[in-house]
Amino acid sequence: MTIHQSKDAFQASGLAQDYATFLAAHQNKEVLRFIACGSVDDGKSTLIGRLLHDTKQIFDDQITALRRDSRKHGTQGQEMDLALLVDGLQAEREQGITIDVAYRFFSTDKRSFIVADTPGHEQYTRNMATGASTADVAVLLVDARQGLTRQTRRHALLVSMLGIRRVVLAVNKMDMIGWSQDRFAEIVKGFSDFSAGLNFAEVRAIPLSAKNGDNVVEPGVNTPWYVGGTLLSFLETVPVREEALNAPFRMAVQWVNRPNSEFRGYSGRIASGTVRPGDRVSVQPGGRTATVERIYTADGDLPEAGADLSVTLVLAEQIDASRGQVIAAEGAPLHTLDRLDARLFWAAETDLAPGASLLAKIGTSTVTATVEAIVSRIDPETGKPGPAERLSANDIADVRLSLDRPVAVDAYAANRETGSFILIDRESTDTAALGLVLAPRSEAAPAAVHREEAAASGGLLGSLKRLFGR
Repeated sequence: MTIHQSKDAFQASGLAQDYATFLAAHQNKEVLRFIACGSVDDGKSTLIGRLLHDTKQIFDDQITALRRDSRKHGTQGQEMDLALLVDGLQAEREQGITIDVAYRFFSTDKRSFIVADTPGHEQYTRNMATGASTADVAVLLVDARQGLTRQTRRHALLVSMLGIRRVVLAVNKMDMIGWSQDRFAEIVKGFSDFSAGLNFAEVRAIPLSAKNGDNVVEPGVNTPWYVGGTLLSFLETVPVREEALNAPFRMAVQWVNRPNSEFRGYSGRIASGTVRPGDRVSVQPGGRTATVERIYTADGDLPEAGADLSVTLVLAEQIDASRGQVIAAEGAPLHTLDRLDARLFWAAETDLAPGASLLAKIGTSTVTATVEAIVSRIDPETGKPGPAERLSANDIADVRLSLDRPVAVDAYAANRETGSFILIDRESTDTAALGLVLAPRSEAAPAAVHREEAAASGGLLGSLKRLFGR
């Protein structure tokens, strides 16, 4: 080998090492999923574009294309319109609004992020619910000039219904009101009063300008009165999936891994909790119990595995388990039910009426679900229930479903992964609704049971009250 060849080999080796180190560092980062929501034109897409731009996630050719597109479709005059980094649909660019849910990925030294930019128009509420269903944090934007709007309250309520407990109240366009501290305090007070009963664990209010970048990634010089940190610093430090990590172990069986007669394992993604060899687990529905012998992966056995990891569990005892069943911690079983009380976010263009038959995909199980009753429709601005005979697109309602066979579920309030499902139109195979499992009636508070008994003779209205009396 010549000196030149040796040098090339050394450089190639060093480069490979750098790449390996880089990939390992990014592979082991926490991932935070968050949603940007709020009214139309509050600046959601611009905010996400600013995050991508200021965290150096955009290549030079993308900047060139952005400048070109800004001249054609932009809303910022001669300046770059960062919203176009996210608004990818032609219809969105022409109208200057977000229609679909746009997902973007970016990363910093501390954490990786998946952000969902959701539509603000009321007619696209179902799209917003889809984006929020997997998010850990909601960034709720408010135009400082407009203050809290009907859609702001609507989205705050939806976020609460979908179990998001940490919210950023991003008061945007502060540059357009002279960075008024009094106006900021007024908006924060109004939101605090409205959200008092929404069970948020944390609400962080941040005054910012997505267009100029103040308090998004870098601190703004125009807010000496604000000392709460930037939006990015909050996103980098907010706890991630605490509920899933602290919840009991759950793993839906995706397939039975049996490459030969010497090996049988059950493969799936861990929804919540942790598992170790020696742990006792039960397979549900059914309730058969066993001991975890190995946690097998393509990279070798693991001493422990937690939420979001895809693994194969090898059990010490020979028990039968198949796709659709759930392996759970023995001391914390799921509910096995063939009737579900559920909250639906109805997405189909056709109306839903009692008696309708759909497919329900719950974890890895697919069953036939029949709508027994529409218990009540929820007003998305107040959260209060009211009677309804049928549901239209974007309606939110509590319903009772009858399933053709029992499934293993948790209440959504206890576990977002094993307490959610989708309904599928049998003919078109389109997703018709997002569903959240409500607590089984046996877990209802005694006061609710008393109300239920008092309404027993109330005919149809009494039945509706009994079903909703939780």
